[in-house]
Amino acid sequence: MALLKEVRDYYGDLMLYINGDFKRSETDEYMDVMNPALDKAIARVPIATPEEVDEAVEAAVDAFERWRDVPVPNRVQYLFRMKEVLEANKEDIARIIVQNHGKHIDEARGEVRRAIENIETAIGVAYTLYKGEFMEQVAPLIDEYMVREPLGVFAIISPFNFPVMVPFWFLPYALAVGATIVVKPSEITPLPFYWVNKLIHDVGLPPGVVNVVYGRGEVGERLIKHPDVQGVAFVGSTRVAKKIYELTGRLGKRSLLQASAKNYAVVMPDADMDRAAANLISSFYGNTGQRCLANAVLVPVGDAYDKIVPKFIQLARQIRLGYGLDEDVDMTPMVSRSSMERVLKYIEIGLDEGAKLSLDGRNPKVKEYPNGYFVAPTVFEDVSIDMKIAKEEIFGPVASIIKADNLDEAIDMVNSTRYGNASSIFTSSGKAARVFRRGVKVGNVGINVGIAAPMAFFPFGGMKDSFFGVVHGQISSVEFFTDTKIVIERWW
Repeated sequence: MALLKEVRDYYGDLMLYINGDFKRSETDEYMDVMNPALDKAIARVPIATPEEVDEAVEAAVDAFERWRDVPVPNRVQYLFRMKEVLEANKEDIARIIVQNHGKHIDEARGEVRRAIENIETAIGVAYTLYKGEFMEQVAPLIDEYMVREPLGVFAIISPFNFPVMVPFWFLPYALAVGATIVVKPSEITPLPFYWVNKLIHDVGLPPGVVNVVYGRGEVGERLIKHPDVQGVAFVGSTRVAKKIYELTGRLGKRSLLQASAKNYAVVMPDADMDRAAANLISSFYGNTGQRCLANAVLVPVGDAYDKIVPKFIQLARQIRLGYGLDEDVDMTPMVSRSSMERVLKYIEIGLDEGAKLSLDGRNPKVKEYPNGYFVAPTVFEDVSIDMKIAKEEIFGPVASIIKADNLDEAIDMVNSTRYGNASSIFTSSGKAARVFRRGVKVGNVGINVGIAAPMAFFPFGGMKDSFFGVVHGQISSVEFFTDTKIVIERWW
């Protein structure tokens, strides 16, 4: 089994992957792929032409009829080999994630682990999916049963913040059930999946089962509109998710769309404040705040305010900035210059709205990496629920703090946001935890857990403007890629 042995400073031009072959795009348009700690180009990614997008879909269409007829045990063997090759190369993959996205190496290792866990879960699903539901003798000499069959070709459009994990919320399940796919990674962080796909290529999947194209929104739109694409699995912003939801609705296609978030963390007076503070710091500032499960608003209840806020600010102030390949740093740069500028703009908005800037993360000095896209941990106090910094997704290392008088008021704050991705509570009271769990309108709930990230064998939750569709990602995507067929038969 070949190891990557490709971790380096520059990777050249990325190639499309169509019908089992890597091919140079015929486009005239390329984008630089950046290392955000160095402000340095490390590759170029092509913007696929419309004809290349169509070619990828057509390859998946041609492969579908053959792939769906591959016996389930044989399909599963490809997934076993995929898991094995990712395991063997997990450290190199993690390092490439750091080079392109900028996250800390430990976070990148965790991302790769979650991708592998989804392969493992898909293997388990494949062995149990086709048992069907059988009822013998529903009428004299008549039996009835249900089978589940793959629908065809699907598009997977993934975000910049988890360039390896998110495609694997869908890819192994699609392959397990017999669907074929075209993946469009983020044009900002295409490099990690590019190299993962090189490993997938070595697994020996039949040509056309997996295809990869690159580009901006117009490439994704052409994928979705292609008449042979049955649906799209997408993770990204609510703004884009709504557009895709409307488009797939008009076209009569399936959509599974995980979208934006504004997550609140509630701290009760009876919480273990030292443990809560440490957990909160990682949930607000891990991945530099660039994840849909990151907490963004801290809600101390009653006298918890004076207990938790000083600890939280003190720990935030101690966070060390640097390059993610340095094991000793705590937080890394934003993924791009535009992301950094967006966060800085929100800090200015918070000041204009009258919030108190208790910890200013603007323009930090990172001696070894003076050109990196760094924003240090930022904390606002005296925030009100109607402020933009309390309502809008900032997607960066900015914490807003709002005091609540009681748990009911805290739950009302959680539910006042248009989003419903996740929320956490820190408490020693089982009663308070139960009231919170039942009261908040979010898809993922943490109880003394800051990042409520579901394991692969659970669906990835989301409500309100954080999710559009019927079934969620990870294990639930099996239903997305398939449909049921009811068979009623009689033999004389």
